[in-house]
Amino acid sequence: MKLAGLQKLTLLDYPGKTAATVFLPGCNFRCPFCHNAELVIGCGKGSEADFPNVSEEEFFSFLDKRQGLLDGVCITGGEPLLQPDIAAFCEAVKQRGFAIKLDTNGSFPNRLAELVEANLVDCVAMDVKNAPACYAETVGRPGFDVSPVAQSIAYLLSGTVPFEFRTTVVREYHNEARLRELARWIEGTPAWFLQGFVDSDTVLAGENILHGYSPEELRSFSTSLQEIVPNVEVRGI
Repeated sequence: MKLAGLQKLTLLDYPGKTAATVFLPGCNFRCPFCHNAELVIGCGKGSEADFPNVSEEEFFSFLDKRQGLLDGVCITGGEPLLQPDIAAFCEAVKQRGFAIKLDTNGSFPNRLAELVEANLVDCVAMDVKNAPACYAETVGRPGFDVSPVAQSIAYLLSGTVPFEFRTTVVREYHNEARLRELARWIEGTPAWFLQGFVDSDTVLAGENILHGYSPEELRSFSTSLQEIVPNVEVRGI
């Protein structure tokens, strides 16, 4: 298993739990607004990681010392489900008594279902990028087929595992009409979080290219979207 970095303590990534976050490199998407560009292209650490290129031995040694102190582990990326050893990795984490929250872009529905149904994942956070008609543009993959994402959405909406959807809102890619279309796609979700885009020198498209909405604009979107998804909230402002 390739590990790109470790955040030793987070009180935010796994709601209700103290957790560590492990970063896995590589992603099949090229979202221009991604703030983990080095992770996406697989050649560095995430901006929030404490150190790069963590070995599995180091990681599990760290976990062994945190038993009784941490509740869970957040597995993020990149796209964790790209890793061929993800099931074995999750099993090793679970054997140590930690809950697992998995972050995913939803493009590998079968792998997601396998982990959930093997009781290797306790909570899922899936990024839903945009309305279906705009997905390929938003994820930087011309011609991208959204059907795997639709399968993951349907699977999570079936209630098999606790989950949340989240969307990073970028002025160049999102407007109210597109967000309302996305809301109809995920209608019935118990939790949807809108996140404001924050520019930085780690953004895949480059700094000063893309723009976020103001907190007031995000709240206005949220109010409109609550007509479709009552549980939509704005996070991080």
